[in-house]
Amino acid sequence: MEDLREIESVLEAVLFAAGDSVSLDKLSEIIGQDKKTTAGILSGMEMKYKNSNRGIMLRQLGTNYQLCTKPEYEEYIAYLGTGRKKQGLSQAAYEVLAIIAYHQPVTKAHIEQIRGVNSDNVIATLLEKNLICETGRQDGPGRPKLYGTTEEFLRVFGFSSLNDLPRMGMNDIQVVMNDVPVD
Repeated sequence: MEDLREIESVLEAVLFAAGDSVSLDKLSEIIGQDKKTTAGILSGMEMKYKNSNRGIMLRQLGTNYQLCTKPEYEEYIAYLGTGRKKQGLSQAAYEVLAIIAYHQPVTKAHIEQIRGVNSDNVIATLLEKNLICETGRQDGPGRPKLYGTTEEFLRVFGFSSLNDLPRMGMNDIQVVMNDVPVD
């Protein structure tokens, strides 16, 4: 494929058909380009969607890409009856999520040391909502689980990568995260 428009059309079709995010590696393989070239093409597409009056956008999630509807059209999508049910997280869940996001990989003991209270139920809720995941085990007594954020965390909060996390104090982070509805 030589024509940029054709490559963009192929990427758009693949991302639309996939529904979920697709890795840069896979997209590069599909269009027969190196990762740097593919990332450049996707970046250009992202800007085109952003600057056009369309109902979809291209979102980067780490090294993956996904076509999504623009948030401002959620109320119309809700008429389908298939929209995602929104429910907020508790203040405790936002606190734990912020701790994990900024300290990952992190153990439950470290989370509880920062918060000063048991966090079993909150961690279970965040795991259930796929906002965090187990990333491994810490070396040492008992080999405690290590937790980190997921691609779903990036998608829900509108980050492309963890580098996009706000550089603020913990109270400021909770305010920012409190305004985001979570499934």
